[in-house]
Formats: sequence, structure tokens, C-alpha cells
Amino acid sequence: MNKLDIKSMYITELEGFLKDKGYPAFRAKQLYQWMHEKYVASIDEMTNIPKNLKEDIEKSGFVTINEELRQESKKDGTIKFLYRMHDGQMIETVFMRYSYGNSICISSQAGCRMGCRFCASTIGGLIRNLTASEMLEQVYMTMRLTGERISNIVVMGTGEPLDNYDNLIRFIRIISDEKGYNISQRNITVSSCGIVPNIKRLADEDLTITFALSLHGTTDEERKELMPIAHQYSLKETIDCCKEYFDKTGRRLTFEYSLVKGKNDSPDHALRLAKLLKGINCHVNLIPVNPISERDFRPGDRESIEKFKFLLEKNSINGTIRRSVGSDIDAACGQLRRKHRSNSQEEADAI
Repeated sequence: MNKLDIKSMYITELEGFLKDKGYPAFRAKQLYQWMHEKYVASIDEMTNIPKNLKEDIEKSGFVTINEELRQESKKDGTIKFLYRMHDGQMIETVFMRYSYGNSICISSQAGCRMGCRFCASTIGGLIRNLTASEMLEQVYMTMRLTGERISNIVVMGTGEPLDNYDNLIRFIRIISDEKGYNISQRNITVSSCGIVPNIKRLADEDLTITFALSLHGTTDEERKELMPIAHQYSLKETIDCCKEYFDKTGRRLTFEYSLVKGKNDSPDHALRLAKLLKGINCHVNLIPVNPISERDFRPGDRESIEKFKFLLEKNSINGTIRRSVGSDIDAACGQLRRKHRSNSQEEADAI
């Protein structure tokens, strides 16, 4: 964005910005509360902010996003939102209701350049990174639309979070700031396909988030077939980096494993996975792959998935099978955005 983005500023940065414009320091606290504690949709809602400051904010930049489309599951109440940003780019956000509270899965990029073959998000490549404010707005806008508070945040939607590192860290620190929304960092999960240097950087950030590595294979060859990032960083290098992450943070790791029928879901795969993760304080999240039209990947049957989990647990590796939510809507990463873009292109071609 060409304008300053005050919603992406830390409160100390906001204080400096306002001081340069001749405003007293207490105005920064007021603005910060309106944006991050009350998460207002517009400057006009800031009732104790003087008109001249509102005009300066308008000129400097106040990021909002707009709802383009939503799909709501009739089975479990999951809602998938398609949001339009200031430049017309679309991002997806998924709101999920659980017995322990509401969770949200947010996007970190418009598109993705990682190229994981089972994911619709990567088809079309990366368009741009999201700013911290655009990540924040997915949380705030979703709460405004649903009227419900969010207790858990997963950065696992469109995009690779560690490929947008600086904006990701800024988002985490602002959303967990006690002067703002004040969500516990322990209720934030960041998922990555495995950019090793940035996993190491993340370990040094003094955060208490949960880190999840998308593993999806038990050998370099298997990962290379599914995930291009495996050509850059070996499985040993990636696993060793995860061990270092635990040693520095003390936070249990999550390994995500998408089960693709005939590719990585056999009993032998389960045993190799258990051997690979032996001795690591971790949890394995088993994910029956979501079919997408552009790829010929399908999930196995329930019996084979349960057997995979049983073999892990028999070998002292904790695992759960991710509960399928939103199965009657386009709930997998990138599906709704891609469908909307295709429909819009078809309409344009018909004119």
C-alpha cells in the first residue's frame, strides 16, 4: 500500500506517528483501543477522536476489508468468507464453532508460491503478501459479521506464513497485545511447509505460539513428489530444525500429515512416520486430503485412516484425525477463492 498503515503499527510506533503530527500521546492509546480492542469498522465510530485527527487518519490509511461472498455449512455451522481487499484481491477466512470455543483460520498471502500439489491455494502462484492489518482484519471482520468472539487463531489458510515473515510476527504481537484484543499466544497456531531459516528465526522470537509443520511424507522422495519445498530443505534438515525449535521454546510441536490414498497412507508409512518422530515431543494431526478438481488426489477410507492412527499410537506417537468441518461447502484452502475467480472470468469472457 502507498499510504501509511496505522492498523499495522505497534502502539509505540503509533505514538511516534502522532507526535510527529503534533498530537498528544494519549491519542495513540485511544486509537489503538478503537482498532484492536473494539475492532471498529470505520473511523467514524471513534467517538472520542477529534475531527482533525480523523482526517489525518483517513489520509494516512485505515485498512478495512469487505465481504464478497460467504458459504455456511448446514451440517456444522462452519462459515467460509471470501473477503475483498483494497486492491481487489480476494482472501479466504474460515470460521469454525467447537465446544471449547470459536476458531478462525486466516490467510497470510493472496495466492501462494510453495506449489504443494494437493493444495488449491498454490494454483496461479503468489500475487502478494498480506499486511499485518489485513491479517488482523480477517479476525475483526469475522467477529463483526458473526457477533461472536474468537478464542483460537490458526494461520493455515491461503499462503505460506513464513514466506511473509515480518508481517506474520507483527500480526501475532498485535493480536496478542494486552492493550488490544489480548488473545493468548498459546491459542495461536502457525503452520508452515518448512522454510528452515525462518523456523529458526521463529524460535528466537520469544513467542508461546504453537508451531505446526506440514510433513506429508516419511522420505525425501515422498515429500518432493508432494511439496517442492522438499527440494530445497531435506527431511533430516527440517526435522532437526524442529527439534531445535522445541529445545529453544519448550513448546510441543504439531506435525500435519495429509493422507493421500495410495501415496502416503499405508501401514508402512505409519510405521516410518512413527520412527521418524520417535523421541520428539509432538502431536500428529492426520488430515484426510481434500479433493480438488485440478489434482487426482483422494482420501483413503475411514478404516485405513483409523489404522494409520492406531499404528502411530501403538508406537507412542500421539495423533488425532482432523474432524472434517464444512464438508458441504468449499472449505479447503483456496477452493472458494479459485472458484470465484473462475466464475468471474467466465462472466467477463461472456460479455
